[in-house]
Amino acid sequence: MSVLLFTIIVLIGAFLAGLLGSLTGLGGGVIIIPLLTLGLGVDIHYAIGASIISVIATSSGSAAAYVKEGITNVRIGMFLEIATTASAIAGVIIATYIKADYIIVIFGFILLFSAFMMLRKKVDHSNNEKTSILANYFKLNGSYPTENGPKQYAVHHVVGGFAMMFIAGTLSGLLGIGSGALKVIGMDNIMKIPFKVSTTTSNFMIGVTASASALVYLHKGQIDPAIAMPVTIGVITGATIGAKILIRTKTDKLKVIFAIVVTFLALQMIYKGLTGGA
Repeated sequence: MSVLLFTIIVLIGAFLAGLLGSLTGLGGGVIIIPLLTLGLGVDIHYAIGASIISVIATSSGSAAAYVKEGITNVRIGMFLEIATTASAIAGVIIATYIKADYIIVIFGFILLFSAFMMLRKKVDHSNNEKTSILANYFKLNGSYPTENGPKQYAVHHVVGGFAMMFIAGTLSGLLGIGSGALKVIGMDNIMKIPFKVSTTTSNFMIGVTASASALVYLHKGQIDPAIAMPVTIGVITGATIGAKILIRTKTDKLKVIFAIVVTFLALQMIYKGLTGGA
């Protein structure tokens, strides 16, 4: 395969990944890495390196808009980043000592989990009034804008949410994905933060976590510009268009279809890893 053809295929695939990722809230990494490894035979470590760069770019763009709108809780994001950043570096180091086959299998199971989380019914915690001592101490409680004015919310179980961020950060560094599903679990299910705030704050955090991982992958020489460039351009373009479509489109049926596709890719990744196809 020529370099030009490879670049075009990656560019188109990354565009579709960014578009679907934006519409479903799952992110482009869950499609990019299977595309590169299963479809184009790229080494898993280089696929992860390219995915991390695209995660940083897309997170930076969308996070700025959410912060400007006042939805993102920056204080919570920076507090939890202490856990995700440290564990992301640990995840990259762990990846050095794990066979590529095992990483592929782990990635496959994370894809299955992400597909499940995509279809799971969201619970709104906006009406929580009680809070925790640590949330008060660190001033984590906040508000977000609604049609009826600012809506206050309280934060719970800070320690549990912080612990979940260690897991999310480790998987981010190990697999080169944002681990947004795990971050949202930590904030939405454990800390009882409203879903809208959880998702936007998670998006804000993802870029910071990926930046820590990228430094290590760059040092190891596992970020190839020839792969990372078309991936990043494609994902950003697709995510930008997807965000505009999302405003005018109901995505419930799309999420079901996307979950089926992701499940198929997950089973393919697991099979490849178990059979030593990497």
